[in-house]
Amino acid sequence: MVISARNESKNLAENLPYILQQDYPDFEVVVVNDCSYDDSEDVLKALKIQYPQLKIVTITEHDRFKTGKKFALTLGIKAAKNEHLLFTDADCKPASQHWVARMAARFTGDTQIVLGYSPYYKTGGFLNAIIRFETLKTAINYLSAALNGGAYMGIGRNLAYTKTLFFANKGFAAHMHVLSGDDDLFVNQNATSTNTTIEIHPDTFMYTDAKSSFGSLFRQKKRHMGVGKLYKAGHRRMLSLDALSGLLFYALFICCLVYYFEPILALGLFVFRWIIQILIYRKTFKKLNAMSQIWYLPILDFVYYIYISFFGLVGTFVKTTQWK
Repeated sequence: MVISARNESKNLAENLPYILQQDYPDFEVVVVNDCSYDDSEDVLKALKIQYPQLKIVTITEHDRFKTGKKFALTLGIKAAKNEHLLFTDADCKPASQHWVARMAARFTGDTQIVLGYSPYYKTGGFLNAIIRFETLKTAINYLSAALNGGAYMGIGRNLAYTKTLFFANKGFAAHMHVLSGDDDLFVNQNATSTNTTIEIHPDTFMYTDAKSSFGSLFRQKKRHMGVGKLYKAGHRRMLSLDALSGLLFYALFICCLVYYFEPILALGLFVFRWIIQILIYRKTFKKLNAMSQIWYLPILDFVYYIYISFFGLVGTFVKTTQWK
């Protein structure tokens, strides 16, 4: 298991014990302390005394050479002794003690990549609701694509792949110049129809806190959305079509209501679409422990398409210069 952490002393103290206490016979946790200037070193040393399976890799700040998350993860991967690598972040907490066991069990046959699910905690408020809904919709898209043999991304908070795959494909070398993409770009470039599977048992969910302000969300999404332009062409077309179709539907619906152009028919189509969505999504929402959001689909779905389009433009035109 590999975790890259920069100034995460509080999260490491709170969440790392749950990871170190996993019910699995033989595993190690490699934490890369990436140029931290908080109490991360002290926290890790204290945990090391209690948990011998913890391995600490420390990166120190260099005036001329600025490191990023991909560099930190690469050092962590090199330090890891095992073939199967499981990744998460310092601010994540596993849903159970069986996270490692269930994710590891998916490495059968030709499998080299395992995609997991990482939802946000429900805290109330509309911002939290839309962040959780966007995460849910993204998961439905990338997990279903993987099941259909077309995996195009994964989430670094809950992702596993083999050490052999990493080094055989030169790690992050192809996109080391891009700040983000240690998870989705790696999967996009290395997943095939036969080497990728998913694991969505509730025991394997990795929970974390959503951003609580638009400013912090803006900085996070600016970093994440900028990598989409590096996806394979087919995946870019698929995602663009989804975003465009959703925006056009709501734009035409609003125009019909404003200009009284067949408003009854427009409302009927809107309700029909909502019912179809519920019928299609109900089983998946239940599996991903998100049934509380299904009845808010008309509002959340509308905001979602505006949300992803806005951040997609931000990620395309606004450059991010730091990962943490």
